Amino acid sequence: MVSGELSWLGGDQLQRRVDKPQQETATIADGEVTQQRDGKTPRHFSLKRAPQLQVLLDSFVALLSGDAGRLQQSFEVKQAGDAAAAWTLTLVPRDAKVAKTVASITIDGYARESRCMHMQEADGDLAIDLLGALATKMPAQPTREALQALCQGTP
Repeated sequence: MVSGELSWLGGDQLQRRVDKPQQETATIADGEVTQQRDGKTPRHFSLKRAPQLQVLLDSFVALLSGDAGRLQQSFEVKQAGDAAAAWTLTLVPRDAKVAKTVASITIDGYARESRCMHMQEADGDLAIDLLGALATKMPAQPTREALQALCQGTP
């Protein structure tokens, strides 16, 4: 399990800071990814080499900036639930090449707050990120089951 923080820096910029199991920072900006690990030289590569990161960037920027058009360009969007209570937004990549890496992104929320993001990779791996106030409730020893229980709980 990985523990850290994902931040939108505005525009098309995201930063992911990992605290556990090892400290690392990855930043997406200007079409480039920069990874920095403690004691190592920063690594730079084009975002085109990592389609799953492009999907993550597109989904976050579109969601956080309220750009429904951009979201619908990149994803088939499915909504379930009630805007005043529990809801789920499922994003399925429209691009077949991207879908070979990322099967779907699901965001769970309650009322006006996003609580969890699940990125289901095409190979079966699942990444779960706690969002907003729920991010402060990260278990000391996170497991997939514990994170899913937090995501499905009510505020």
